Amino acid sequence: MPELTSSTRELARRIGVTETALRKAAGNGRIAREPDGQWDVEKTRRRMVETADPIRSPLAQGGGSSTSMSSDATPFARLKVAELALKVEARRLALDEEKSRLLDAAAANAAIDEIAGAMRDALLNWPARVSGLIAADLGVEPHLVQTVLQQHVTDLLTEAADRFDPPGLGNRSTDR
Repeated sequence: MPELTSSTRELARRIGVTETALRKAAGNGRIAREPDGQWDVEKTRRRMVETADPIRSPLAQGGGSSTSMSSDATPFARLKVAELALKVEARRLALDEEKSRLLDAAAANAAIDEIAGAMRDALLNWPARVSGLIAADLGVEPHLVQTVLQQHVTDLLTEAADRFDPPGLGNRSTDR
């Protein structure tokens, strides 16, 4: 059967913290009374240990009961470590940005689209430019050579478009 008390002062004495610390923890929602208005001593001790700041609280450093957890195992300590890791990552990203190691994805995509468009246009215009030279070398009609080259270039571009922008990769027409 759980050990209960209705007095906050008595609870503080049994757990080994100040009454003020209990009132602050209750005000912050770290601990709460039972539905009948009494304090469950073990449950409150466990919650105080789980939510204690390992640097500031004697409970988190093992000053509570013999069943208390190590400071590294408390949820509060894990959150502090996660917060520190996020701060380190944010500082690393800021440094990378300062040193121009990062690219803006939208700007990179726009540059790639511009380069790819220029390459496509150059390839589409190539048959008209070289068909006369090729026809003269082969001794055939220039229009026939241009038509054949144009068809092969169009097939090549269609194949490349299918390879670089597969249908299941995302609907790019809605992104623009």
